Amino acid sequence: TTETTEWSPQQVTKKHKKARPFCQPVLDHFDEQYREELGDLWTSVRSALLDPHVWQYGVMVNRFTAETNLTQVLQSQGFFKFLPQTDVTKLRCGATSLVSNVKYHSAEDCVSLPRCISKCPPDDYRLQPDITSDSLSQDFESELSPSLPLSSLQCYIHPYPVRFPAQAHRPGQLKQYYLLNAASLLPVLALQVKDGEKVLDLCSAPGGKAVAIMQCATPALLCCNEPDPHRRDWLSKTLESFLPQSLSSRVIVSPRDGRCFGVRSATTYDKVLVDAPCSNDRSWLYSSSHQQGEQRLKERDRLPLLQAQLLRSALSAVRPGGVVVYSTCTLSSAENYAVVQTVLNEFPEAEPEDLWEEVAVPLSKYFAFGPARPDHGRTPYQPVSRPQKSAVSAGHHTLGLLVVPQLGKAWGPMFLSRIKRRK
Repeated sequence: TTETTEWSPQQVTKKHKKARPFCQPVLDHFDEQYREELGDLWTSVRSALLDPHVWQYGVMVNRFTAETNLTQVLQSQGFFKFLPQTDVTKLRCGATSLVSNVKYHSAEDCVSLPRCISKCPPDDYRLQPDITSDSLSQDFESELSPSLPLSSLQCYIHPYPVRFPAQAHRPGQLKQYYLLNAASLLPVLALQVKDGEKVLDLCSAPGGKAVAIMQCATPALLCCNEPDPHRRDWLSKTLESFLPQSLSSRVIVSPRDGRCFGVRSATTYDKVLVDAPCSNDRSWLYSSSHQQGEQRLKERDRLPLLQAQLLRSALSAVRPGGVVVYSTCTLSSAENYAVVQTVLNEFPEAEPEDLWEEVAVPLSKYFAFGPARPDHGRTPYQPVSRPQKSAVSAGHHTLGLLVVPQLGKAWGPMFLSRIKRRK
């Protein structure tokens, strides 16, 4: 059944909460690394990351739920859809849950992998008194670029960091929406999943991107892979909360080690998403203790090796002519551009695809994109706020796009790269 709570505008909060203290060892490490990699851009990114009251997030609407007053409440509060919509018929579903019929592959001898976990941002600051959210959201929507592919995925964002109430997990009931950092939808959009395709979400927990994939299309198969038992339970609850019983034959949960997935399922999938374990910059800055922060930093050097193994596995799992999207939620060049370049050097049949005009140009009104090259930190640089098609020479963005948090565009960090396997 659909959770049919009627939302009141008064439930959208604008309260201050005392910000959590940041972890000084992590900040010191970031200052050293990102000042070198991002140059002058790090100053503004740092300001956005260290002020949780300016963080923004999106409300992804679940297309499998019945109509309520949700969209009206969102619009009345100044939220607006930032993606061009295709005209699709909403699916309606019965009361049975998905998780009871989730299928599992046979267990394998595999180790648990570390994973970055996105967290809901804290409460926001008050709206600016001299600008109404209604007028600003209308201005944003009026310039929506038609060049982005149409999608049935509906995500509402707000020009200011107002907070929408979360919905608790209730067995047997579908949630109406998913709260997320809107930049995390860009890898899913870049994947361009179509009805009837076979899709692998290689590092699936906690399940937000799997839910987003199912908002975009109805694949013949979506395999959500997660080796860690605790995180796999979390993933299953997410799927149960958002997907109907009628899709249980199309969505399976796998416990395999992602690094060996491609060997056992070679050339099986049309599309593969690798939302890799990474050093989650937002989360790490607010590590619960100096000891936790220092331990995370010790493990950071090992992440690129794991990420490259996962990307190799994905390229083995995808069929010739299919595509792989690699993504992280870190600014680190070693975990982003360097991983992609390393794996490309080993796969002559893999070809990176430039996402600049497809993603960065049409969405630059909402997201700030970072430098075009992995060696960008050697010269002063400003965020790319309004990229033009003619402003960047071809090839500079072939390794990927980097979304960098800025005041007023506090989305990310998010890196995404799309790689096609030649036929």
